[in-house]
Amino acid sequence: MITFFFIIIYLGPMVLMMIVMCVQIKCFHEIITIGYNVYHSYDLPWFRTLSWYFLLCVNYFFYGETVTDYFFTLVQREEPLRILSKYHRFISFALYLTGFCMFVLSLVKKHYRLQFYMFGWTHVTLLIVVTQSHLIIHNLFEGMIWFIVPISCVICNDIMAYMFGFFFGRTPLIKLSPKKTWEGFIGGFFATVLFGLLLSYVMSGYRCFTCPVEFNNDTNSFTVDCEPSELFQLQEYNIPLVLQSVVGWKTLRMYPFQIHSIALSTFASLIGPFGGFFASGFKRAFKIKDFANTIPGHGGIMDRFDCQYLMATFVNVYIASFIRGPNPSKLIQQFLTLRPDQQLHIFNTLKAHLVDKGIMSITRSLLEFWMLCC
Repeated sequence: MITFFFIIIYLGPMVLMMIVMCVQIKCFHEIITIGYNVYHSYDLPWFRTLSWYFLLCVNYFFYGETVTDYFFTLVQREEPLRILSKYHRFISFALYLTGFCMFVLSLVKKHYRLQFYMFGWTHVTLLIVVTQSHLIIHNLFEGMIWFIVPISCVICNDIMAYMFGFFFGRTPLIKLSPKKTWEGFIGGFFATVLFGLLLSYVMSGYRCFTCPVEFNNDTNSFTVDCEPSELFQLQEYNIPLVLQSVVGWKTLRMYPFQIHSIALSTFASLIGPFGGFFASGFKRAFKIKDFANTIPGHGGIMDRFDCQYLMATFVNVYIASFIRGPNPSKLIQQFLTLRPDQQLHIFNTLKAHLVDKGIMSITRSLLEFWMLCC
């Protein structure tokens, strides 16, 4: 599995996105199949058909939003895409309403309660699986490092918690997973933080990992090339006086991203395992050992990704809260699609603002305005 992970990373972001899509579909299939196996004897009409239809609707909505957001220029250039983009949310809502009406029409008097159970089952599955896998793809667009480091931290914590628990484990951690111990939980935490720091240091030096995935309009292809942001440039940090006598250094050179990796690895080791505990509780509720038997000896795909979805949501929220700022290139792209009078209005507003701030002189602004008019 680790070898396969390295291969798909080598193949690039587009392959990674396709893999995420395939994993999402398989996880959805495993959870829906459990519901079907539990209630199949009741012969609920259209249950599986509607479940897959809702999966299609939700994916159409999320991926349509992504395409419009990240490939704005391409969408505006192609007329069919531009029309689909303009009415995307209306089309998505219409598709969902169609499925909603089909569900209502499928209601059978003797199965009302069960049918609403399964309607809720499908929607909770969509929330857990599809929404969070969509966030994984958003993380990928920010740079492959935001995808690889969190996933690797979860894998490292899983392995190291097992190792520490196997050799030193004495105290049970939680009843849902009797084999989990406090020793493994704490040992996995420290090992994961150290691993995250080392992996972040190595990856921060490569543009292919740190640069955001962007669409190049000239070549009509995806590119991963940029000038590294300050987040991925080595900087000197002063070591606290208390620690200077211990380590013997006054300063330390490291990437700012390594500091963020501490937050990622901490979440992966302290909160991430609760995704696994949640999955264990779910399986116990239905008296099953694994979600499926897709991977020999490891169960289903969902058994391997129960912690990853929770981690993906945290990374996306973390980027939006502490990392991502205004994107000038997206603003320019939207500006160029406006009508000339709207562009001129924005130009005059911006010019007045810059003059008031003293950034642009009146003479220079008048000259540029004259050139614009000409």
